[in-house]
Amino acid sequence: MNRIIKGAILWILAVGCIYAQNPIVPNQGLNDPHIHIFNDTAYVYASHDKSIKNDKFIMEDWWIWSSPDLVNWTKRFVLNPKDTYIGKDFSRCWATDAAYKNGKYYWYFSEGNEQTGVVVGDSPIGPWTEPLGKPLLTSDLTPTHEYDMAIFEENGAHYIIFGVWDYYIAKLNDDMVSLAETPKRIEISNVRGPYNTDGSNKKMPTDDKPFLHKYDGKYYLSWGCFYAMSNNLYGPYDYIDSVIKEESFAEGYESPTWPNGFLQGRHGSFFEWHNQWYFVYCDISQTGNRYFRDAFISYVHYKNNGEMATIRVDGVGVGNYNANNSIEAEDYFKSEGTIKIENTIGGFSIQPQQDNSYTIYPNVNGLKDKNSLELQVIAREDVKIEVRANHPNGKLLFTCNVPKNDIYTLQKRQFDIENTEDTQTICFVYKGIKDKSFTLNRFQFKN
Repeated sequence: MNRIIKGAILWILAVGCIYAQNPIVPNQGLNDPHIHIFNDTAYVYASHDKSIKNDKFIMEDWWIWSSPDLVNWTKRFVLNPKDTYIGKDFSRCWATDAAYKNGKYYWYFSEGNEQTGVVVGDSPIGPWTEPLGKPLLTSDLTPTHEYDMAIFEENGAHYIIFGVWDYYIAKLNDDMVSLAETPKRIEISNVRGPYNTDGSNKKMPTDDKPFLHKYDGKYYLSWGCFYAMSNNLYGPYDYIDSVIKEESFAEGYESPTWPNGFLQGRHGSFFEWHNQWYFVYCDISQTGNRYFRDAFISYVHYKNNGEMATIRVDGVGVGNYNANNSIEAEDYFKSEGTIKIENTIGGFSIQPQQDNSYTIYPNVNGLKDKNSLELQVIAREDVKIEVRANHPNGKLLFTCNVPKNDIYTLQKRQFDIENTEDTQTICFVYKGIKDKSFTLNRFQFKN
């Protein structure tokens, strides 16, 4: 077929930026989000619920939006099913994912809940070429349904994961548009899901929309907000937990939910950027309509045992901060030379590992009437924190000379602030760091 699918430039010119936290693109019906970082830019490959008036799933195209900071989003491309092998109008444009290999970008899409296709482009936003003229995954390939795929990359090799209730995995050939092997079923022990909270529902044990990522040598297979872990890519996997719980929700974000409760319908993906991990997922708390979904992003933090901590679901989102609230140090946007550590009292802190380590917190809003900064720290030696604008070499705003703790528990230290604007990107640069000598738990700006 090899037909060029045009439209990217038209969309770039026709739309501007949308500023949002959660939802990341409000009132647009962006859902089933998969975020990839290409060339230090975030691209979300997503499905699109047509209208707030939908009384069933009506999804007539696939979308790409991009962002430099996870806060400001711009629509970049709309893929019409008529420009793929489907060749006609189609209202079941379900979940998508993308990958990069050897100078080419590959955008995979679901033909309803039956098959998976792929288009190829020279950039993350196309224009796209239809390489096969037919599905990559056909409906008779396995005992499950061949849709809602995810692409996982490791050491230059790519794998496709797909299915509902049972999941299958297969390695892709180097051409990225054919399979290198027969798909293999993934075993999951003690499995749970939104329709199977007690393990008794053998017909619907998991969900659709699987995803796979890797952290610290462990593989994480997820279906919405549920996940399992394994030491091996192909499994078997052990079910662990859900990252969303009743205590996750800020006021106004806990309801309404899907018919099976707040754990249902959380299609999404996990991704890493600038030494920070995130979960991007579907939510309907702001639309009230399960057929017109939004996409939210939350920070993800890993415990010492590898399990993921419960996430926070709120309207603040990521990449921006309210100066009137306490800010958790581990919720940075960018970090270099620091690690997250699990606190013995719960939660997480950060620990600089060397001199000139830094953390960046962009879009700190509401600083105009603030005159001091309170840090909650453990300092085993005297430490200096240079507070700079925007980046580690930015303008020096003020300095915090943190004295050695008199006791080795978290203590509050307060410092006068200077030179800040009402909205400021704050960069902490850590000086005088020795082995595990400094821990920052949270900070707060005060009047």
